[in-house]
Amino acid sequence: MKQREIHQFPLVNPAAFKKKLVSFYDAEKYLIYLESNQSNTKYDTYSTLIGAGAVATLTATAGNAFEQLEAFRATHKDWMFGFLSYDLKNELEELESKHQDILEFPDMCFFVPELVFEISEREVKVHSFISSQTAVEQLIQNIDTHLICDLKTRDNKVILQARDAKEDYLKKAQNFLDHIHRGDIYEANFCTQFYAHEVELNPQKAFYDLNSISEPPFAVYAKWGPYYAISASPERYLKKTGEQLVSQPIKGTAKRSLQPAEDEALKQQLLNDPKERSENVMIVDLVRNDLSKTAVKGSVVVEELFGMYTFQQVHQMISTVTATLDKKYTSMEAIKTSFPMGSMTGAPKISAMEIIEQQESFKRGLYSGAIGYFTPQDDFDFNVVIRTVLYNEEKKTLSFSVGSAITAAAVPEKEYEECFLKANALIDVLKQQGISFD
Repeated sequence: MKQREIHQFPLVNPAAFKKKLVSFYDAEKYLIYLESNQSNTKYDTYSTLIGAGAVATLTATAGNAFEQLEAFRATHKDWMFGFLSYDLKNELEELESKHQDILEFPDMCFFVPELVFEISEREVKVHSFISSQTAVEQLIQNIDTHLICDLKTRDNKVILQARDAKEDYLKKAQNFLDHIHRGDIYEANFCTQFYAHEVELNPQKAFYDLNSISEPPFAVYAKWGPYYAISASPERYLKKTGEQLVSQPIKGTAKRSLQPAEDEALKQQLLNDPKERSENVMIVDLVRNDLSKTAVKGSVVVEELFGMYTFQQVHQMISTVTATLDKKYTSMEAIKTSFPMGSMTGAPKISAMEIIEQQESFKRGLYSGAIGYFTPQDDFDFNVVIRTVLYNEEKKTLSFSVGSAITAAAVPEKEYEECFLKANALIDVLKQQGISFD
């Protein structure tokens, strides 16, 4: 494949340029916009990364999807953007997914972009197959003078439905507790879904509305044909830079307050909550175990435990685990031995996923999977797909899901409240497009 060249141009107004760029390329079938929002989360490489258009694509179903991805990457040693569905678990372990799938996303989709835009506070770097600086400069001018269509709210009159009524959720949460008390598992991430049919969503508006009220470190606006992901994810699943692996699981969530003193008190309450700390430690141990499968012996380190990070909507307890990838293992093996991420499954991992399948009432699909990219150097960075609206434009169907960790100290009523704390921003954004929740 022809090698890309990097062209650099100064930017006066990066925020405006990003919106124009997304609008300019939104007619393309494949587009991913990854935004860090200048976060204080460690290990960020890019402020903004955008992949537009596709010169090669891969869509795969659980069974031999990772084998197909390895072959695809061997053929295209280039930038690659895409997603991994939670249900790829069925390929990695003796598991299954029998629940209804209202969105019908593929299990895996990746594309080699025609153009990659790396945007910082002062400039844009264009990774392009076009060798002419003049031609790329003209492209940048075309984007910069592009007129953004008015992101009007669609006239939906649709009710957002809960997959589980409150009484059903509480009963299922108790079932998880029963498994914990019997010793089958000691933690599980129990999730529930909200959905709507006959929706005409304006995905760009939904993304900008959600990003403005959340400003997360792993925001995503992505489209793969009719499939859209609009994400305000605060969590990194796994990153590889050279031989270094980094995972940053989240366990522990607290609401914000407009009163500074109360807000700080809520943050300290989260930090010192025994239940939240035990959740975090359990998943950190699971991540350590997952990374150790491909790491140089003795290189797995908990770099930060119980790190407190504040976002627009919530306080989060985030830990950071690092490791050195053993040279006898590939990037793909590092992913396969740690996917799905422990923060969205539980521990022991396989038992937790089996019980999740028994108790949850929907197919997770892309939710609690991962979206991200590979570089030409075989580095990668993937988020955790949470706080995310998923939309199938052809089926006019959308959903989002939320969850919380069930441990022996869990109180079902409080777990239900935590789910709505995480759902509030998503519900507010959808209300602006005529999708109401009773």
